[in-house]
Amino acid sequence: MKQDGTMSPATVAALAEEYGTPLFVYDGCVLAESFRELRTALPPEMEIFYSLKANPNISITGLLAGYGACAEVSSLVELRTAVMAGVDPRDIIFLGPGKSPEELAAAVATGIYAVVVESFDEMAELSGVGADQDVRQRVLVRVNPAAAGSAGAGLTMGGKPRQFGIDEDQLLAAGCLPERFPQLDFAGAHVYLGTRILDAAVVVDNTARNLDLACRVCEATGVPLDAVDVGGGLGVAYFEGESDPDMARLAEGMARVVGDFRTRHPHTRLLFEAGRYLTARAGSYVTRVRYVKQSMGQWFAVADGGTNHHMAAGGIGSYVRRNFPVRVLTADPAAPNVPDVPDRHWTVTGPLCTPSDTILTNVTLPRLRAGDLLAIGRSGAYGASASPVLFLSHGYPAEVLHHQGRSYLIRTRDEPVDLLSRQHHHPFRSDPMDRTQVVEQIRTVIATLLGRDLPVLDEDTKLTALGLDSTGVLELLIELEQHAQFEVDADELNPEVFATVRSLTDYVMQMTPVR
Repeated sequence: MKQDGTMSPATVAALAEEYGTPLFVYDGCVLAESFRELRTALPPEMEIFYSLKANPNISITGLLAGYGACAEVSSLVELRTAVMAGVDPRDIIFLGPGKSPEELAAAVATGIYAVVVESFDEMAELSGVGADQDVRQRVLVRVNPAAAGSAGAGLTMGGKPRQFGIDEDQLLAAGCLPERFPQLDFAGAHVYLGTRILDAAVVVDNTARNLDLACRVCEATGVPLDAVDVGGGLGVAYFEGESDPDMARLAEGMARVVGDFRTRHPHTRLLFEAGRYLTARAGSYVTRVRYVKQSMGQWFAVADGGTNHHMAAGGIGSYVRRNFPVRVLTADPAAPNVPDVPDRHWTVTGPLCTPSDTILTNVTLPRLRAGDLLAIGRSGAYGASASPVLFLSHGYPAEVLHHQGRSYLIRTRDEPVDLLSRQHHHPFRSDPMDRTQVVEQIRTVIATLLGRDLPVLDEDTKLTALGLDSTGVLELLIELEQHAQFEVDADELNPEVFATVRSLTDYVMQMTPVR
């Protein structure tokens, strides 16, 4: 499998040194090239809608939007991300089987091109939302096909009971939908038959099926054929023996199928969804080896990141465990304290307390040592966003975009203060808090106010030396009231309380009641 992009191991290693690990690094030139390849392969009248679920980072979305991508979103945050990234609302569609009233209201208020409705109940709900805003919201009806698509998809979406869309048979028997739901502006249909498809012929065949099904459903339901979303599902190769789709073959087949359809329906808007194909090859997950060990004849490298950030690399949901492509960025066979062994099979794990935290299994790598950097390739899609990032409270990793010779931090790493500040501590105790507990609470609150972690907090430290002005000190006391569950007594409050961490600790311990 060829290396993606032009970033050298030294460049990726330098980014890891600058921003720390674990780290997702995205190559902007690969994002641009992936979009260009797909744009060239599809007929010009077929629009590319970037599926934010693949990678919802606002900078990734904005870069693709700059090249001409529209947006397919599936949550309120994704909707706001697309708009903030510069996507015209008229080029946004909103999918999902369980949209909330707030999400529907936001979609209507934003003026997006279409809400993809996936049940009759949703049609009724959206009718009410539109009426509240005096808007006839444009919708596409998602169809759950009676038959599966062509073999060759990593996941087929048709021919089975699904929460997605409305069964084809139900729609064909539904009668005239515009008459049943006059508050909605019906504009066409949406069909999605599969994902992670590597055979271009399968994508072409699915497109032909979807266009035909959309025509039949729209005719039976009285829905105008103003637009058809044919889904997409184009994948990338991850494993040995796989190949990326043949884009020349895709171009030839799509030109034929779309050309035939356009002859009969020259004014229908055609939508093609793409997420994984646009972003997967652009991303690397960089993790640093912490320890090297041997267990019952098997060599292990324990890294600082694992399935909590990259569950896909762990093979979750796969019947056969296979490895993503990986590069060793810093291995030095001449380095000291390296076992005198040749290249061997390694199992690479993360730091989690679970045997499932394995991201590479029996992969042939050079001799590894603590401190080596590993870059797992093709990790730009469904990485941290589809992983249990809060498991063991490690949090979200940093993300960096390298584009046109410059690097940009596009997501800040979660620090302990970020995770703790979202929680609310209600102490249920029969004994008073000890001093260590109080100091830890003070440290957490100060870190929250300052927006940075404080690994150590000395009791003799002056509060003003921490960067808290008079307003910040008052905010500190207010936050501590909520954390330690006490009420400030103005008569007992004096300037000495705010002198040092020690004096503030004494005051909190004095004022905190025993439950």
